[in-house]
Amino acid sequence: MANNFDPHNVNEGKDKELDGIIRPQELQDFSGQDKIVTNLKIFVAAAKMRGEPLDHVLFHGPPGLGKTTLAHIIANELGVNMKITSGPILDKPGDLAGLLTSLEEGDVLFIDEIHRLSPVVEEYLYSAMEDYVIDIMIDKGPGARSVRISLNPFTLVGATTRSGLLTSPLRARFGITCAMEYYDTMTLVNIIKRSASILKIGIEQDAAYEIALRSRGTPRIANALLRRVRDFAQVMGNGHIDLNIARYALDALNIDKRGLDSIDNKILKTIITKFKGGPVGINTIATAVGEDQGTIEEVYEPFLIKEGFINRTPRGREVTELAYRHLGIEVGNSSDPSLF
Repeated sequence: MANNFDPHNVNEGKDKELDGIIRPQELQDFSGQDKIVTNLKIFVAAAKMRGEPLDHVLFHGPPGLGKTTLAHIIANELGVNMKITSGPILDKPGDLAGLLTSLEEGDVLFIDEIHRLSPVVEEYLYSAMEDYVIDIMIDKGPGARSVRISLNPFTLVGATTRSGLLTSPLRARFGITCAMEYYDTMTLVNIIKRSASILKIGIEQDAAYEIALRSRGTPRIANALLRRVRDFAQVMGNGHIDLNIARYALDALNIDKRGLDSIDNKILKTIITKFKGGPVGINTIATAVGEDQGTIEEVYEPFLIKEGFINRTPRGREVTELAYRHLGIEVGNSSDPSLF
């Protein structure tokens, strides 16, 4: 049996290079998020007609839904360069100033995890976004003075997995806000088949559907699973992915039919067997399963809530009847000494 597959850590080494190959380059090639894509087409076309930079854009939603891909597409559609950075990296105003002054007119600056910007850097960003200027303090003490630097008009594209942590002043400065949703199964099937054709992998429709079912509504996980199933197909078959190979590979990776991995099932089992189905606090759950509280809140919990396995209540988290059925445990029978 293969090791557990971690669907939340899928951008390592060669896989990261392949992600760049299969990433769509134009809005018309982007599958899913139909309303967002339709609106972006209009906003981009209008900005090009006026010869102005696109208004600042904020993408928010769970990891792996295409926020970075859409930022690349926006830059491509506008025909401009894009500079990429991340919120935690910009810890000093000078770092931000260096990036902003190097931007040409109309360029895109993409800041991933923008909710993790330091407060000082965020203050500098306000004037840059509104008036395309930054005020830099030179020297210290009595000789300190402020120097205003004009910037070329640019488009800031921000991405965050936790929009609730954005400050109100920063959120208000984004003219276009896009909430990314999980993908439906048929859209994921199309994404998997497109990726398979680019990577020259033969795959049958029902095999693609099986992978899509277990992809947690997330294209990044779907593409990662496709590459792992391809490994099984090449070693145990003739390289062509059929339904039997797909099921065998996904079972070997400990991805069940609802897309839940070993940690998801461990969370559900812990709440049922240790805490009688809940309600129980998230901190207690994190300690019981040996995971970080933030990881459970950001990575595992949104999907479990979306699929109807757990509920959030004022007193804590509690599992639903669906979770009992999924694990094959009778409601009210919560003893399982084999859990740990």
